This record gives sequence, structure tokens and C-alpha cells, in this order.
Amino acid sequence: MNKLTKIGVSALCGSLASVSAAYAGALSVTGGATATYVSNEGTATGNPLGLSSGILFTGTGELDNGTTFTLTLSNTDQSAYSSGSIALVTPSLGTFTIDQGAGGTGIDRYDDMIPTAWEETNGAGLTTGLQTVNGVSGQASIDWKLSADMLPEGLGVALAVTPRATGKQSNDKAASGSGGEQYGSGWDIAVEHTGLVDGFKLFAGYGEIENTGGAASSTAGLADARVQQVIGATYAVGSVTMGYQWSLDDKGDGSGTSYYENQAYGVSFAVNDDLSISYGEHKSEGGNTTNEAEVKAASLQVSYTMGGASIKFAESSVDNASYNTATSNDRDGRTIALTLAF
Repeated sequence: MNKLTKIGVSALCGSLASVSAAYAGALSVTGGATATYVSNEGTATGNPLGLSSGILFTGTGELDNGTTFTLTLSNTDQSAYSSGSIALVTPSLGTFTIDQGAGGTGIDRYDDMIPTAWEETNGAGLTTGLQTVNGVSGQASIDWKLSADMLPEGLGVALAVTPRATGKQSNDKAASGSGGEQYGSGWDIAVEHTGLVDGFKLFAGYGEIENTGGAASSTAGLADARVQQVIGATYAVGSVTMGYQWSLDDKGDGSGTSYYENQAYGVSFAVNDDLSISYGEHKSEGGNTTNEAEVKAASLQVSYTMGGASIKFAESSVDNASYNTATSNDRDGRTIALTLAF
């Protein structure tokens, strides 16, 4: 007779050893809505009006040893479940996050750290097709952000792992299955330091994902790991914040687009508490030994906030969008947005 035993994690050594009950928790709901008008030259715009709505459910509680936990569930447009995470903040070991697509863990923390008045250069309404680094984030993964008490002052360290980098999301007591995916297990390490100079933040990250050469890969049989790296810095002085970063995603493929090398920089200026202006550029070279293209994207942005409402504007441009050198992939665009928070 086959016996299936379910094993659940109820304690983390030391700090969580005395877990026995949770105090009464709370569930809160927040969200917002954004209406946009987009005008992109050289493309068939169609109806330029867009509407985005989002709801975030946040559940919080505390265990009897002082450990707190937070559950987040995101609902995006048309009430579609998009991502979730559970974060356990322990008194001495740091924060353990079980992530299911929420992002912001591992080296995804640093996918684009350039200061802006509104959005990343590649996220302001003009499709650029830029490929940055996300490591194991976006997969079902576990992230451990070490407690500040365990590290020298100003230093931050986080480790993230995934058993299978499939990008699939599973319910509890279930597994994603195997469809011959290209990638296997993976890990990230993210490091930052904020104690060198006031307002200065230095960050770096490195990650590897096993390349299994599965059936879903056009390069079946290759064993080179997918390697992702990032390094950069931001510096805030007065009302001005500047940033620069470099990143590389080497997919370990021998054909198709096998790598993306990125450089991004930008500056933002807070005119006052309500008005901000920014300018940023992002260059990304992608390809292989026989075919290469460089995407160049730039965005000038303005944001003005009035209580729970914000008006935002972006004037953007891109050359060789999605690493395609056809002249039709050189575009300009502008986006106006009204955002309401509740």
C-alpha cells in the first residue's frame, strides 16, 4: 500500500522554535484605478483610452514568539488573480518570503533601480521589449532577507531559491508538473550597502538557473547555466536623485537570443512635495554571435499629486524595439495618466 505523508513547515530553527499559536490578525483591502491616454507614432493605436484597476488584499498577524506574518494577494484588471506571497518577519533571523509571482525578491529587487517621477523607462506606455534581470523571482520561490542584526551596519543581504524555474503557479498540496521545461532549479544572491556615504546606495546581484535542455528549449542538450548579474548605484542629494546600473542575462543558449547586456541611467528632481520630473535612458544589446541588435529607450516624465489623485505624463522614444532593426521598430510615444488611490 502506498502511503503519502504531508509535511508542513511549522518552525524555523531557533527564532521560530516556540511557535504554537497566532494572535488575532487583520485583513485590509487597498487599491487604485488609473485611466490613460496613449499616442504612439508609427503604430496602429486604435482606441487610445485605457483603464487599469487593482486591488491588494493584505492579511497580517503575529505568532506568540514575536514573529509577524503578512499575506498579500493581488487582483489585477477584470478581477484576475496575478500573484501572492507570504512573508514571515522573525525577531532575529530576518524575513522569509514564499513568493508566487509577486516579484521584488532575489535580484529582481534590482531589475531597474533608476529613479523616475512615474515609471521605468520601459513601462510608460511605449512598448520597448527590453529584457532586464529577474533571477528566480516570478517563479514559485523562497527568499531570505537576513536580519540587520546579523550584518555590519548599512549592509543588506538576501538569498532566493526555486526548486524549478517554470514560472508556473500551483495551489497548496499541488505541484506544477513537468512539461519538459528548459530550466531547472535556481538561486540568487542580492547585496546592498547604504552606509558608505549619506544618500548613496550601492547594490549588486548574481544568480544561476540550471539549463536542462528540455523539450521546450530550441537548444535541447545544452547544459550551460543561465547566469544573471547586476551592479549599480543611486545617490540622493537634496531634491535630486541619480542612478546608474549595468546588468547581464546570459541564457546559456547556442542559438536564438542568448544574452542581453543592459546599461541604464537617469535622474529625478522633486520640485516640491507634489511635483516631480525625471529623465532616464536604457540601452540593451541582445543577440548571439551571428545576430545582434541594440534597443535604445528614453523617457521624460512628470508627476503631480493632489491628495489621493495623481496626474502623470511621459514622453518616450525607442529605437530597435524588441531587438528588431526594422525602421518600423523606431517609435515615439506619449502617455497621460490619471491615477486614483483608495
